[in-house]
Amino acid sequence: MRAPYNRCETEGLILTTTLTGRVALVTGASQGIGRACALTLAAQGAQVALAARNAEKLAEVAAEIAAAGGTARAFVLDIADEESIKACAKAVVAHFGKLEILVNNAGITRDVLSLRMKRKDWDDVLTTNLTGAFLMTQAAISPMLKAKWGRVINITSVVGETGQAGQANYAASKAGMIGVTKSLARELAGRAITVNAVAPGYIETAMTAVLTEEQKTGMTQHIPLGRVGTDLDIAHAVAFLASEEAGYITGHTLDVNGGMYMG
Repeated sequence: MRAPYNRCETEGLILTTTLTGRVALVTGASQGIGRACALTLAAQGAQVALAARNAEKLAEVAAEIAAAGGTARAFVLDIADEESIKACAKAVVAHFGKLEILVNNAGITRDVLSLRMKRKDWDDVLTTNLTGAFLMTQAAISPMLKAKWGRVINITSVVGETGQAGQANYAASKAGMIGVTKSLARELAGRAITVNAVAPGYIETAMTAVLTEEQKTGMTQHIPLGRVGTDLDIAHAVAFLASEEAGYITGHTLDVNGGMYMG
């Protein structure tokens, strides 16, 4: 893990992207994009609350952060359960004393063509990806108001902007996150809390690992930059939106997709 960026001065201007002293909560932090976000925020000085269902994997991420000199603690969370969400947010504040950055990353897929999609496939994805993110944000707003500073960053998806065959439930949940992002940004702007979204394109993660080589090749052909993205590509975008430098950005969806969608 790299150290927080150094301060540099150019003609009297001080530039810094450090998050030292901030407390961040990352959901779905046990693997993939969530893990990368947690590591990157910790590398920039934030104390990180790691939340997911798998306690063992969370412990591994926390140990990785600690070994690099960072601070992290694991919190077991079921993002599909409202009481678990409330308990997690309360535990984070009790342990760290505050909560200033929230990364809503936890999500699932249940891909199937709409004509064959069961109601449970629809409900599970919407409950986890959209309702869970909203409820977690609700739980995090109070401590952010007390801190008089906050960053909410929602991990949406390019399919929430373009749609995708076989992913009506997933696309709906991610499009909904964009709408929630814009609405909350308007509600919280006067309280020094920004709300933004990051929309990954084709990112190499465990979720995309199930695709066939033919599917992967086909998707890559539609990416102008000619490569798939990495979890760190997303984590760097998240770290920027969490920074002081992004303080005049709110209600925005940052596309990180190699140019495959230019909205």
